[in-house]
Amino acid sequence: MGMHNWRPKSLLDTARLTLTFSSRLRKKHQDSHGLWKHEAMQKYLETLSKEYQRVCHLLNSGSISDFEERSLKRRHADLSPVAAVFQEIKEAEREVQELEAMCKDLESRDEKHLLELALEEKETLDKKINTLCKKLFQSLVPKQKYDGSHVILEVTAGRTTGGDICQQFTKEMFEMYQNYADYKSWTFDILNYTPAEIGGLHHAAAQISGDDVYRHLKYEGGTHRVQRIPETGLSSRMQRIHTGTMSVIVLPQPEEVDIKVEPKDLRIDTFRAKGAGGQHVNKTDSAVRIVHLPTGLAVECQQERSQQMNKEIALRTLRAKLYQQIIEKQVSQEQSARKLQLGTRAQSERIRTYNFTQDRVTDHRIAYDARNIKEILSGKEALDKLINRLLEFAEVEALTEYLENLQSLEKGGS
Repeated sequence: MGMHNWRPKSLLDTARLTLTFSSRLRKKHQDSHGLWKHEAMQKYLETLSKEYQRVCHLLNSGSISDFEERSLKRRHADLSPVAAVFQEIKEAEREVQELEAMCKDLESRDEKHLLELALEEKETLDKKINTLCKKLFQSLVPKQKYDGSHVILEVTAGRTTGGDICQQFTKEMFEMYQNYADYKSWTFDILNYTPAEIGGLHHAAAQISGDDVYRHLKYEGGTHRVQRIPETGLSSRMQRIHTGTMSVIVLPQPEEVDIKVEPKDLRIDTFRAKGAGGQHVNKTDSAVRIVHLPTGLAVECQQERSQQMNKEIALRTLRAKLYQQIIEKQVSQEQSARKLQLGTRAQSERIRTYNFTQDRVTDHRIAYDARNIKEILSGKEALDKLINRLLEFAEVEALTEYLENLQSLEKGGS
């Protein structure tokens, strides 16, 4: 079976955002190197490698038609990066085996200094193999349909008896994503910002533009929980841990969203912009709220001074939300057995907990703990590491599922 035979179903691109991360798979494949050792993976890669050699041979034979040549060249371009990394891993593994034999020999001769150097080289090679495995799997997993899209990101404070804890946390999270956009050299345009009375944030939305924005942010959608002792307000005097939540919605925004919106289905209200912290505050009713009557969806925009510009941005946001509903419906139909939805509006799922008293962030989907909350909330390297960990698990899960399906088919056909 060639790689061209493995293509996602209509919305498997988005359905791949829907992961189980079952405990069985977590134990079986803790990382990319673990999946590399999977018998079915080795078999599959050997098949691709042989196909690549066959394609190269045919292209060099000079006995094929122009049509066949064009087709084979496309296939060669598909297989070339996979075959190259596959061979690199094989060569690195051979070097590791040679080093292991050398280590046994050095240990028996009590050559401690040389043994130490050999073990250091082996550790370097192991890291190289793990990196190459990640690169290989990125080549195997088809690029998802919306990965290159810009996004509209919305944050909304939850409700709790702790008072302002949710609003404060929502503000910190919004700033985290703003800093992350800066870290990734993306553009972060605030569409609307509704501050809370005590320095927090009720709701905000931003359009984030740049390279592969949706790929990096698609797993941020859902409910984020905070556990902390409030620093201000009446609840801070109690000196006890309060729990609150906020939700994140990440909407892919393809360049062309073909969603027809009838004017008769819209209710358009205008109001005075409240301002985003240090942002300007209009003295006219330039802010716009649009309600889509058939679905009840509501969007706001107060970014611009012009009411017309705010209306255009709000309409674009509305179309993106309506488009997301279509995506979710299709994903739900194709993946009805899935319990955990990532990258969609599965806000009932608690995806991550930020425990300030223990200085720990836990991502519940991959059972991953990270220390130093301030580093993560700064929206730089620590957050990028966590996001890339999620992406790696997603790739491993997608390939594991594919291989298990392949094994089932083989057994059924035998």
